[in-house]
Amino acid sequence: MNEEKTIRVIGSGGGSKGIAEAAPPLGMLYFYLTEGCNLRCRHCWLAPQFQTEKKRYPALEPDLFRHILRQAKPLGLSAVKLTGGEPLMHPRIGEILEIIRGEQLRFNVETNGVLCTPGLARDLARSGAGHVSVSLDGTDARTHEWVRGVEGCFAAALDGIRNLVAAGIRPQVIMSLMRRNVGQIEPLVRMAESLGCSSVKFNLVQPTARGEKMHEKGETLGIGELISLGKWIENDLARKARIRTFYGYPAAFRALGRLFGRDGDCGICGIRGILGVLAGGSYALCGIGEKVPELVFGHASSDSLSDVWSGSPVLKEIREGMPLRLEGVCGECLMKGVCLGSCIAQNYYRSRNLWAPFWFCEEAMREGLFPEARLRGARPGVSRELRDSAAAMLG
Repeated sequence: MNEEKTIRVIGSGGGSKGIAEAAPPLGMLYFYLTEGCNLRCRHCWLAPQFQTEKKRYPALEPDLFRHILRQAKPLGLSAVKLTGGEPLMHPRIGEILEIIRGEQLRFNVETNGVLCTPGLARDLARSGAGHVSVSLDGTDARTHEWVRGVEGCFAAALDGIRNLVAAGIRPQVIMSLMRRNVGQIEPLVRMAESLGCSSVKFNLVQPTARGEKMHEKGETLGIGELISLGKWIENDLARKARIRTFYGYPAAFRALGRLFGRDGDCGICGIRGILGVLAGGSYALCGIGEKVPELVFGHASSDSLSDVWSGSPVLKEIREGMPLRLEGVCGECLMKGVCLGSCIAQNYYRSRNLWAPFWFCEEAMREGLFPEARLRGARPGVSRELRDSAAAMLG
């Protein structure tokens, strides 16, 4: 492996002209293992193909998976995330887990839980799964299956959670919030507690792919409603819950204790140290590469990962411009050095501009709901507190 690193020069926009900086370590790979999925989730931001016994879609070859890991470790790789599609429907998922175990890497899994049998749950535990999240969008079959689009998936997801807990893994439950299930937030927390889960996270429905259609139909919640829910979950529900609760709105709306305290949940995409790998073997910014070809940077079978990581023009532009080139409300936000625009993939999908503001913050600003204390020009004491807290977190 060629250990030489590509050197770049930060442009004048950052006020650091002439300073050379190496490409950062590649800390984590997100593997989108399958192009297919066994559910038809109406809010999915990637919208994979529905896979059946008769119709199957590509999945990442284990030999290529191993090849990528071995190229990535000298670049700093310490962990991987397995997602999809549905990662547990990979036809050779056992072999994928064996490879991870052999490479002694930490890994996380995002799953709908439907295929998590007792044996597969034990394999995940034996391979050292550090974090497993299971999607559960309601406390009853009618609600969950309206969201997920397949009859019987509610009971199967509950069985998957029980199998994980029996194997020694306490999963996180993830609920995507929408009008259909907003009344089940607290009951879902109680259900997760009774199942032996470790935490519950509430996600926003992103206006991407199928989620975009939900926004257009009015099936999602308004910005004011989402902000109020976040405050209630952080300030009230979190105190009553016996397990941890998290809410996925941007950093500017969170209490500092939820960002930087001992029990803080930053929930920030570490875009500088992450790369996506699609099921076909392509390198991409993340799974958004399935929808946006210009965010695909090469293929694992023909391109050196070192060259892709150090030399991709898009990745270099992000490193050089983040966060100073962020535009709109994100450019004015005091949290931009922590939040980093929340999700560049979402921002680019909507505008074809890497530096566009995050949709949630943009809408909150338009409606007069963005917290003024988090904007440039806030009173000095507030600004100093935020800067000091961010500096402490970022080292």
